[in-house]
Amino acid sequence: MTSLRQAELKSEITAMPSWLRRSLGKASEISTVQRIIKQRQIHTICEEGRCPNRGECYAQKTATFLLMGPTCTRSCAFCQVDKGHAPMPLDMEEPQKVAEAVQILGLEYVVLTSVARDDLPDGGASHFVTTMETIRQINPITQIEVLTPDFWGSAGVVGQRQGIEMIVKAQPACFNHNVETVRSLTGSVRRGAKYDRSLAVLATVKEIDASIPTKSGLMLGHGETIEEVVETMTDLRAIKCDRLTMGQYMRPSLEHLPVQKYWTPEEFEQLGSIARDMGFSHVRSAPLVRSSYHAGSDNS
Repeated sequence: MTSLRQAELKSEITAMPSWLRRSLGKASEISTVQRIIKQRQIHTICEEGRCPNRGECYAQKTATFLLMGPTCTRSCAFCQVDKGHAPMPLDMEEPQKVAEAVQILGLEYVVLTSVARDDLPDGGASHFVTTMETIRQINPITQIEVLTPDFWGSAGVVGQRQGIEMIVKAQPACFNHNVETVRSLTGSVRRGAKYDRSLAVLATVKEIDASIPTKSGLMLGHGETIEEVVETMTDLRAIKCDRLTMGQYMRPSLEHLPVQKYWTPEEFEQLGSIARDMGFSHVRSAPLVRSSYHAGSDNS
């Protein structure tokens, strides 16, 4: 990195508001999880995405596993996860490895997410289901939430619905798919994704089984207006989305999109109040909130 780039990064870190600075939690809890996932050559979005809440979640016996490798077939401009069009073949032992990690860590609530795998015929939906089934064989009382991609690969809308049906039939505790940002910014922030396609994921879940709670999430700070955020919340409620998370986008590196605005804790509280008034049953809205933040307590 050149001295100019180093200075730019240092300046950006210095400019970060005080409310975004927090302790990661107990080092012992973090290192224990890191050791177990490294031994089994599995991944968590907690680590791959450098989540600021991972110490807190580990202490509460929750974690989010990243399935199907650490390389995504898409190149979203905000995401820390590695990008590339040639991800590794699926590890067919991954479901067993994840299930064993859940058992060893004594996890009571697990979130399963994945990179986008547009190279796979079903987008990886069957791998989600296999992992869910394997976790339940070893850990029958552990609840499982899924945070999925849109399953929009070569099969288009037909493949998307088939993938969603597969997972819905496996009865997750909650089905999460993030819209991430407002309609006007989707093209620049979520390359390869479409706003209406993401809404369709959540709408399809409710069409198949209305009893399964659905959830979505927004990252603020890309240049959206409060009116656009409210419009997005309205769109989500129109398809009966039950739960919502909103947090501050923080730039992972200088190669990612710069932050356009740091929303204040008071602004997040205002948006959370609006969301609750709209009828969302569970709302998490604060600068450091992420998709899986307090997911287990929302389902208790």
